[in-house]
Amino acid sequence: MFTRANPEPVKTRVVAQCRDADFERLVRATFGMDGKVELSLTVGAFASEVRKLDASGATVVIVDIDPGSEADFAALNALTQRLGGMPPVIVAIPLFDVSLARQLLQMRVADFVVKPVQPLDLVRACARAAQGATAAGATEATIYTFLPAAGGVGLTTLAIETAMLLLKGDGGKNTSTCLVDLDFQHGSCCDYLDLEPRLDLDEIEPRPDRLDRQLLEVMLSEHPSGLKVIAAPSRPAEMRSFDFEVVTRLLDLVAAHFDNVVIDVPRTWFAWTDSVLIGSNRLFLVTEMTVPGLKHARHLVNVIRERLADGPHPEVIVNRFEQRLFGPGLRRADIEQALGETLACTIPNNFRLTSEAIDRGVPLDEVKAGNNISGALAKLIAPPKKPKTAPMPALTQGERKLALVR
Repeated sequence: MFTRANPEPVKTRVVAQCRDADFERLVRATFGMDGKVELSLTVGAFASEVRKLDASGATVVIVDIDPGSEADFAALNALTQRLGGMPPVIVAIPLFDVSLARQLLQMRVADFVVKPVQPLDLVRACARAAQGATAAGATEATIYTFLPAAGGVGLTTLAIETAMLLLKGDGGKNTSTCLVDLDFQHGSCCDYLDLEPRLDLDEIEPRPDRLDRQLLEVMLSEHPSGLKVIAAPSRPAEMRSFDFEVVTRLLDLVAAHFDNVVIDVPRTWFAWTDSVLIGSNRLFLVTEMTVPGLKHARHLVNVIRERLADGPHPEVIVNRFEQRLFGPGLRRADIEQALGETLACTIPNNFRLTSEAIDRGVPLDEVKAGNNISGALAKLIAPPKKPKTAPMPALTQGERKLALVR
């Protein structure tokens, strides 16, 4: 079922807990008859059986929870925190519910299945979870997500320029970077970069499990700079809501094969939006220098904090900022007062520069090296500097100690 790059055959170890006899029979029939799979199974309520689960050396852990049991949820949360994604945890639930799915995503479970589940579907869920955990163990992408607080705030320009800066890396050393446009109705990332969008949603929507590295390569667009772009042709007359498995499967695959992933998220909230935001390392809310724009941003921050308490800390970017010392209008002090500690940075208003870059399909730095927009974004995404410390005086022989370093 699962394959590993090892000259000697290695058994797959599946650890499972089952609440009812039907699910127990399914798990035994699916995994217990395969000589290549070692099955460790317990039966009973999850909260009472979780202590018996030995996940050491496991390829995947399957748990069967009661959504109405607070004890089961507390035990599941403790288990996922303890395992930290290795091995991945798959949860079986009796029925699908959006709020339940959101809670499971917040706990960072690898996947969930709805009972009664077909044996092949359970096998595929385990295979995807194991492959994702293996890829994440090898390289873990850094996810930068851009979400607009209002329409027309210049989010796509900032997302593209951030991706270009990440592509260059530190010291001019390129890192693999992918820009993902999730606005399937009005997406314009490829238009801004003069590229042809190649993501065929009609092909992958019926069978998300078909999406693999080979198919992903076919659906990638590549900019002359080396930036890879995932985008579908825009369909302004169609309001399509894709199953969240299509989007999460796509993002899991992209994250497994790139160092950096920049995501352009539409303003409309879909069933998969929560999972995208939760999976981000940094979440930027983009607004503009207007009173309504600041109000929208502050409200969106509060909504995200309420919905995704364990998600990334929202960072607000105020785009098209103009410093005003005299006369009417907003000043920086007004912005700081409205947004408080959520204000990440302000981006200077430079309409001529951004218009030329968009018309030519090139990064801002190619139009004007060292421009003020790129400079502001570079500071925003730069890793925090380590504080400088004064050199320690030399220790005498008797004062020497062992230093523990991570």
